[in-house]
Amino acid sequence: MFPYAKLTDGVVTLRPYEFGDEYDLHKAVQDSLPELSPWMSWAHAGYTSETAKNFIAVTRAEWPRGSLYAFAVTDANTQEFLGGCGLSHIHPVYKFCNLGYWIRTSHHGCGFAGRAAKLAARYAFEQVRLIRAEIVIAVGNHASKRVAEKIGAHYEGILLNRMTVRQNIYDAHMFSLLPSDFGLSARL
Repeated sequence: MFPYAKLTDGVVTLRPYEFGDEYDLHKAVQDSLPELSPWMSWAHAGYTSETAKNFIAVTRAEWPRGSLYAFAVTDANTQEFLGGCGLSHIHPVYKFCNLGYWIRTSHHGCGFAGRAAKLAARYAFEQVRLIRAEIVIAVGNHASKRVAEKIGAHYEGILLNRMTVRQNIYDAHMFSLLPSDFGLSARL
């Protein structure tokens, strides 16, 4: 539906996952399991290179359908794999999506997650023509909440029983980004 995109701000680059990324993706997930696994159902000890390869295949298939835009986050200068960012749960009628992000533990605190989230949100508004990007964060996930706050996302409150991670039910913080946050007009 929308062209594959390569987005950059000169510090990070977002690009669609490519076949061949499975090793870097697997390594980054494994290296970051203690930080990821409490908050992400897909991050678990059984995450293999094959799991990563299957995820990449799904993301490549869903992009042209307009149902999922999953980006590898890389260092703009070295192309080192840093993590992932994506637009998911895209609502075709109400024109909003979920915006998610994660950065490998060894690169926390560098501002990469916020940069990636802002690039992905701008893509959602300019290319996909969405009017809202929601960032839904489990209560207790302080690192992701700090990212949303730092990028100026609008805090809208706590949603009760909003998400599950494996067998755990979490209330969730709701943040949003709008086209106007980027000097853009909402358009359909």
